[in-house]
Amino acid sequence: MGQRMTDEEWREFVSYGTRTATLSTVRADGSPHAAPIWFVLDGDDVVFNTGRETVKGRNLVRDGRVALCVDDDRPPFSFVLLRGRARISEDPEDLVRWATRIAARYMGQDRAEEFGARNGVPGELLVRVAVEKVLSERGVAD
Repeated sequence: MGQRMTDEEWREFVSYGTRTATLSTVRADGSPHAAPIWFVLDGDDVVFNTGRETVKGRNLVRDGRVALCVDDDRPPFSFVLLRGRARISEDPEDLVRWATRIAARYMGQDRAEEFGARNGVPGELLVRVAVEKVLSERGVAD
Protein backbone atom coordinates (compact mmCIF):
# COMPACT_ATOMS: atom_id res chain seq x y z
CA MET A 1 0.00 0.00 0.00
CA GLY A 2 1.28 3.43 -0.95
CA GLN A 3 2.13 6.38 1.23
CA ARG A 4 1.06 9.98 0.84
CA MET A 5 3.87 12.34 -0.22
CA THR A 6 4.80 15.41 1.78
CA ASP A 7 4.64 18.83 0.13
CA GLU A 8 8.38 18.72 -0.52
CA GLU A 9 8.20 15.15 -1.90
CA TRP A 10 5.43 15.81 -4.44
CA ARG A 11 7.16 18.97 -5.65
CA GLU A 12 10.41 17.06 -6.14
CA PHE A 13 8.53 14.21 -7.84
CA VAL A 14 6.78 16.38 -10.45
CA SER A 15 9.99 18.33 -11.11
CA TYR A 16 12.17 15.26 -11.57
CA GLY A 17 13.86 14.93 -14.96
CA THR A 18 11.56 15.21 -17.94
CA ARG A 19 8.34 13.88 -16.48
CA THR A 20 5.38 15.21 -18.39
CA ALA A 21 1.90 15.89 -17.08
CA THR A 22 -1.42 14.84 -18.53
CA LEU A 23 -3.57 17.96 -18.52
CA SER A 24 -7.34 17.55 -18.29
CA THR A 25 -9.57 20.43 -19.36
CA VAL A 26 -13.32 20.86 -19.80
CA ARG A 27 -14.78 20.97 -23.32
CA ALA A 28 -17.67 23.30 -24.15
CA ASP A 29 -20.12 20.37 -23.88
CA GLY A 30 -18.78 19.51 -20.40
CA SER A 31 -16.86 16.42 -21.50
CA PRO A 32 -13.18 16.00 -20.54
CA HIS A 33 -10.18 16.51 -22.79
CA ALA A 34 -6.73 15.19 -21.85
CA ALA A 35 -3.36 15.97 -23.43
CA PRO A 36 0.30 15.62 -22.42
CA ILE A 37 2.22 18.81 -21.63
CA TRP A 38 5.67 20.06 -20.73
CA PHE A 39 5.65 22.20 -17.57
CA VAL A 40 7.62 23.65 -14.68
CA LEU A 41 6.70 24.57 -11.13
CA ASP A 42 6.93 28.20 -10.07
CA GLY A 43 6.13 28.39 -6.37
CA ASP A 44 2.53 27.20 -6.05
CA ASP A 45 1.86 27.44 -9.79
CA VAL A 46 2.24 24.94 -12.61
CA VAL A 47 3.41 26.86 -15.69
CA PHE A 48 3.13 25.74 -19.32
CA ASN A 49 2.34 27.11 -22.73
CA THR A 50 0.00 25.98 -25.47
CA GLY A 51 -1.48 27.25 -28.69
CA ARG A 52 -4.54 29.47 -28.42
CA GLU A 53 -6.32 27.47 -31.14
CA THR A 54 -5.59 23.99 -29.75
CA VAL A 55 -8.41 22.12 -28.04
CA LYS A 56 -6.77 22.65 -24.66
CA GLY A 57 -6.08 26.33 -25.43
CA ARG A 58 -9.70 27.02 -26.36
CA ASN A 59 -10.90 25.06 -23.32
CA LEU A 60 -8.63 26.99 -20.96
CA VAL A 61 -9.70 30.39 -22.28
CA ARG A 62 -13.36 29.45 -21.81
CA ASP A 63 -13.11 27.51 -18.52
CA GLY A 64 -9.97 27.59 -16.38
CA ARG A 65 -10.70 24.47 -14.32
CA VAL A 66 -7.97 21.86 -14.78
CA ALA A 67 -6.49 18.70 -13.39
CA LEU A 68 -2.97 17.45 -14.03
CA CYS A 69 -1.57 13.99 -13.46
CA VAL A 70 2.15 13.26 -13.23
CA ASP A 71 3.06 9.61 -12.73
CA ASP A 72 5.89 7.13 -12.62
CA ASP A 73 4.70 4.06 -14.49
CA ARG A 74 7.47 1.81 -13.15
CA PRO A 75 7.00 -0.39 -10.08
CA PRO A 76 6.35 0.38 -7.31
CA PHE A 77 4.37 3.20 -9.09
CA SER A 78 3.76 6.73 -7.83
CA PHE A 79 1.58 9.62 -8.89
CA VAL A 80 0.64 13.21 -8.16
CA LEU A 81 -2.74 14.70 -9.10
CA LEU A 82 -3.01 18.48 -9.05
CA ARG A 83 -6.22 20.44 -9.39
CA GLY A 84 -6.63 24.17 -9.84
CA ARG A 85 -7.61 27.10 -12.02
CA ALA A 86 -5.67 28.44 -14.95
CA ARG A 87 -4.77 32.08 -15.54
CA ILE A 88 -3.90 33.00 -19.11
CA SER A 89 -1.37 35.55 -20.36
CA GLU A 90 -0.24 36.51 -23.84
CA ASP A 91 2.49 38.91 -22.68
CA PRO A 92 5.29 38.38 -25.27
CA GLU A 93 8.21 38.79 -22.84
CA ASP A 94 6.74 36.42 -20.26
CA LEU A 95 5.84 33.91 -22.94
CA VAL A 96 9.38 33.74 -24.35
CA ARG A 97 10.96 33.67 -20.87
CA TRP A 98 8.78 30.79 -19.66
CA ALA A 99 8.84 28.88 -22.96
CA THR A 100 12.65 28.98 -22.75
CA ARG A 101 12.69 27.82 -19.13
CA ILE A 102 10.31 24.96 -19.92
CA ALA A 103 12.39 24.01 -22.98
CA ALA A 104 15.54 23.88 -20.84
CA ARG A 105 13.90 21.22 -18.68
CA TYR A 106 12.85 19.00 -21.57
CA MET A 107 15.35 19.71 -24.36
CA GLY A 108 18.40 20.74 -22.34
CA GLN A 109 20.03 24.10 -21.82
CA ASP A 110 21.83 23.93 -25.19
CA ARG A 111 18.49 23.92 -27.09
CA ALA A 112 16.41 26.01 -24.67
CA GLU A 113 16.62 29.27 -26.62
CA GLU A 114 15.76 27.52 -29.89
CA PHE A 115 12.60 25.98 -28.43
CA GLY A 116 11.79 29.08 -26.40
CA ALA A 117 11.80 31.14 -29.60
CA ARG A 118 9.70 28.52 -31.37
CA ASN A 119 7.12 28.27 -28.58
CA GLY A 120 7.12 31.89 -27.38
CA VAL A 121 5.33 33.43 -30.35
CA PRO A 122 2.02 35.20 -30.99
CA GLY A 123 -0.81 32.69 -30.92
CA GLU A 124 0.67 30.89 -27.91
CA LEU A 125 -0.70 31.21 -24.40
CA LEU A 126 1.24 31.27 -21.16
CA VAL A 127 -0.77 29.30 -18.62
CA ARG A 128 -0.36 29.42 -14.84
CA VAL A 129 -2.36 26.96 -12.80
CA ALA A 130 -2.72 27.92 -9.16
CA VAL A 131 -2.65 24.55 -7.39
CA GLU A 132 -5.68 24.26 -5.10
CA LYS A 133 -5.66 20.55 -4.30
CA VAL A 134 -2.97 17.85 -4.31
CA LEU A 135 -3.40 14.09 -4.13
CA SER A 136 -0.13 12.20 -4.12
CA GLU A 137 0.99 8.67 -3.42
CA ARG A 138 4.33 6.92 -3.66
CA GLY A 139 4.96 3.20 -3.67
CA VAL A 140 1.42 2.27 -4.72
CA ALA A 141 2.41 -1.38 -5.23
CA ASP A 142 4.47 -1.70 -2.03
